[in-house]
Amino acid sequence: MAVVGIIVILSYTLGSVPFAVIIGRIWRGIDIRDHGSRNAGFTNVYRVIGPLPAAIVLVLDVGKGMAAVLLSIQIVPDTFPLSGVDLKILAAICVILGHVFPLFAGFRGGKGAATGLGALLSITPLEAALALVLFVLIVAITRYVSLGSLSAAVFIFLALLFERYYLKAEVHGHLILTMLFLNGFVFFNHRGNIRRLLTGTENKFGRRRSEAN
Repeated sequence: MAVVGIIVILSYTLGSVPFAVIIGRIWRGIDIRDHGSRNAGFTNVYRVIGPLPAAIVLVLDVGKGMAAVLLSIQIVPDTFPLSGVDLKILAAICVILGHVFPLFAGFRGGKGAATGLGALLSITPLEAALALVLFVLIVAITRYVSLGSLSAAVFIFLALLFERYYLKAEVHGHLILTMLFLNGFVFFNHRGNIRRLLTGTENKFGRRRSEAN
C-alpha cells in the first residue's frame, strides 16, 4: 500500500504550501496571521492587503486542492485495489488537512474552504460548481464570506443525498460520508464566525482593515 502513503504525503505536503502567508510576506513583508482576523485565507488577505493579492491566493488555494486530487489518480496503477473515488477522497481530505494544519507554517493555516472547493471540483464538478454559484450569490447579497462557505458545504452534502436517495443516481456512499465529515470540519473551523453571525458582529466582505496598511 505504498501508493496510499505517497498520496497522503503528496496531498498533505501540497496542502501545506501556505500561499496566503507567502503572498503576505512578498507583497507587504508581513505575516498575514498577525493581522486582521489572523487567518491565512484569501478573505483576510483581501481585508489586510488588497484585492489583487487576495485573488492570487484564492486561485492558488483552489488550484492546490484540484491538483492534489488529479495527481492522486495519475500515480495509481490500473491493478490497484481501491477505487478511483476512494483515492480522490483520500487526497481531498489530506490536502484540506494540509491547508488547515500546514507543515511549512507552524500548523497555523486557513479554514480549508477554498482548498476544499478545489478538491471537490475534481470529484463532484457539477455539485461543486453549483455550490460556487450559491456561494457567490450569498456573498453578493449578504457580504458574509463565512455564510457563503457554510451554505456551499451544506449544499453539496444535501445535493449528493438527493441524487443518491431520490434520483437513485450512482453516488458513492464514501463520498457522502466524506461530505458529512467535511461539513463538520468546516463548521468547527468557522465556529467563531458562526458566533459572530448570530450576534450580528461578523465582518462583511469588502471592508478593508486599516491596521495593516
